[in-house]
Amino acid sequence: MAKETKIVTPVGHHYRLTAIASLIAGAAFFLLWFWLLPRWLGFSVAAVGPSRWRWAAAGPSLLGFAVALRCVWDFGWSGHGTPAPIAPPKRLVAVGLYRYVRNPMYLGAATGWIGLWVIFGHASVAAILWVAAAALGVHLFVLFYEEPTLRGKFGAEYEEYCRNVRRWRPRLHPWGHRDC
Repeated sequence: MAKETKIVTPVGHHYRLTAIASLIAGAAFFLLWFWLLPRWLGFSVAAVGPSRWRWAAAGPSLLGFAVALRCVWDFGWSGHGTPAPIAPPKRLVAVGLYRYVRNPMYLGAATGWIGLWVIFGHASVAAILWVAAAALGVHLFVLFYEEPTLRGKFGAEYEEYCRNVRRWRPRLHPWGHRDC
């Protein structure tokens, strides 16, 4: 009688390193945008008085940035790469929040920034136009660079993913293609 062999695939050192590198890069990116840029732009908000209510936006802002940071982690852990085009993932990232919507990192970052905008109180017509232009730029980048690149790299697997998960509007239930 042949002995049954159970194959155990340990989480390799390489996977941990790419996940940690992705997390460090993502944390540095968010630190720059969340902490340093507002200071460089001279944004501040009082902790007392009527403007103190702006801090209510801190929760959604932090949640948005946490979503984006989780997505950065998924790029490293599951995709074995980073969100940066110079070190892209080697596998299609269709886990975690990517099971609900194809671009959760952008949506999380946008939520984080809208929260910061409320906290720092710098809404104006010019700012709204800049945000609209930035949102359009991100959408065009996704349409004309990211999606064709992913389609070319992952082929039928990406096509199936696109058929089941919307670009910007999250699903109510996760797509069941992969286990999380």
